[in-house]
Amino acid sequence: MSTSDQTDKDAANVDLASGISAFESKHFTQALHFLTPLAQHGMADAQYRVAIMLQNGLGVLRNEQSAAQWMRAAAEQGHALAQHGLGFMFMEGDCMPRDGGEAVKWFEKAAAQGLAGSQTTLAVIYEEGSIVDQDLDKARKWYRAAGFDEA
Repeated sequence: MSTSDQTDKDAANVDLASGISAFESKHFTQALHFLTPLAQHGMADAQYRVAIMLQNGLGVLRNEQSAAQWMRAAAEQGHALAQHGLGFMFMEGDCMPRDGGEAVKWFEKAAAQGLAGSQTTLAVIYEEGSIVDQDLDKARKWYRAAGFDEA
């Protein structure tokens, strides 16, 4: 890696840290300033946070189409929280049409990475049978995966 490439990478890491800090401190306009260029360059963690801000109108007007695009971009890169977020978008019909099959697909991707929230969500989905057919065996499987001994 050349010195210039390392300098660019270091600057991106500083901007990401600054953007995350601003996001967590609820300084959303500042967070967008740091994170949007990183999201545009394909950084999944920045894409996820930009999606959250656009989805909820934090520091910017709510923009469902852009929120869905950024969430999907991060999810497709394997970002577990973005996969979980995309699952919820499909489950709730928020920023995109409601689609139970797509919701389950994305929750399963996040659950496979060990995200307990996705595992629990899948357990409830299969137990209730609200967006997919009820399957109590799958519900028990996901409850166990999430750390619940008996479901």
